[in-house]
Amino acid sequence: MFILSKVLSLLSQPLAWLCAVLLTSLVLVHRKPIVARRMGWAALTMVLILGWKPLPDLLLRDLEGRYPEQPLAADLNRYAGMVVLGGASAAGYVAQDHSLPQLNDAAERMNAPVAALRRNPGLRIVFTGGEGELFAAGPSEAARARAFFDSMGVAADRVTYEDESRNTFENAVLTALVPGIDRTQRWLLVTSAWHMPRAMATFTKAGWNVTAYPVDFRTGSATPWTEYSWPISIAHWHIALHECTGLVAYRITGRM
Repeated sequence: MFILSKVLSLLSQPLAWLCAVLLTSLVLVHRKPIVARRMGWAALTMVLILGWKPLPDLLLRDLEGRYPEQPLAADLNRYAGMVVLGGASAAGYVAQDHSLPQLNDAAERMNAPVAALRRNPGLRIVFTGGEGELFAAGPSEAARARAFFDSMGVAADRVTYEDESRNTFENAVLTALVPGIDRTQRWLLVTSAWHMPRAMATFTKAGWNVTAYPVDFRTGSATPWTEYSWPISIAHWHIALHECTGLVAYRITGRM
């Protein structure tokens, strides 16, 4: 299932679809030149559409809007702690060559819990994440998270690490097995807002008593129609398609 999820992740990349259309047009260029020409024009149309940011943002906005953002000054001491999902650190092969902790564009998954701990002294963090890469190299994500929290001055006794999980389903199941963790207590679930629907459904199915604490928002209430950027728009397409595919796959397999 883990390998299959990686294949689905590859197929959810819009540039993979574009390559498939172009490859098919090349195969048909001599046998069916008219069809090949039309597919070439279709590929060009896809390239132009992929850069228009309002389209993928429609999908992302729907995912991000399913759980409300927690107020910055909210009193969170009534919760046992925050379950923080991995996905915010740079790959292990990058981290192993640098002394400072390396975060990616989902850094709020790590920064927001640190800020919450400083405002709410009764909170603790449970970080869950082993290695989600198919061919991993360097320290595990839990080890990279430990380096980050240590660098932020978070006391070691306020953070617990789960370092075997490779995806959201394993995050929910394996974290519940960590000694000292009671999933029936009230927990805050911290992950990117666009990932929260799948994460909440998975953790709830696994018996957790969780409240959503979404971070790492990629959209606002509206995206200006003039916004056009291939790198950002394609990244948003990938995130949205990956999550939609993940939601369908998790429902089919009964993981949520």
